[in-house]
Amino acid sequence: MSRVSGPWPPVDVEPPAVHPKAPTPGTELGIHFEECFGCGDEFEAGLHLRSRIGEAQTVYSEFTVTAAHQGAPGLAHGGLLACAFDEALGSTVGNLLRRPAVTGKLETDFRRPVPVGSTLYIEARLDGTAGRKIYASADGHLDAPDGPIAVSARALFVAVGFDHFTTHGDPAALKKLADAQEKAKRVREGRDWEINP
Repeated sequence: MSRVSGPWPPVDVEPPAVHPKAPTPGTELGIHFEECFGCGDEFEAGLHLRSRIGEAQTVYSEFTVTAAHQGAPGLAHGGLLACAFDEALGSTVGNLLRRPAVTGKLETDFRRPVPVGSTLYIEARLDGTAGRKIYASADGHLDAPDGPIAVSARALFVAVGFDHFTTHGDPAALKKLADAQEKAKRVREGRDWEINP
């Protein structure tokens, strides 16, 4: 048992148990949903965040700031940076624990400006679990994996059932996601040539 703190009172947590079917270190993570503003490619102004599994319950993500992401002239908008961290932390929770979860609380600390054209190298990690609560944190290094930390974040995710998405989500978007996942499964299994699977 260890203790975490953040935008919540200190809490005792269990070490996170990485799912046995979680992707292995070095695995490049694909887009979980084409229309996701964080990792998808559907929106030109999206974040286009790309991630890979690291060692020791860590996921590394990269986000390049474009002119579409600016707030003050030439600088990344703070809300978009928070969005990038939400995506990176959510990807960490979802891929390593293989449990559906939603963001309950997100705290970001902005330490230095992030200029348009720069890349944030986000190192996200699982910190612990307490029942349905999942704690994670991340640091965003400016322009290199070992660059200065520009943004840090801590988050609390809450594990939910799949009914959370079917009850509150868009049925057409959920069907698109299911169809895309089925197609990806056929490709992985070498059945992508089938006309009527």
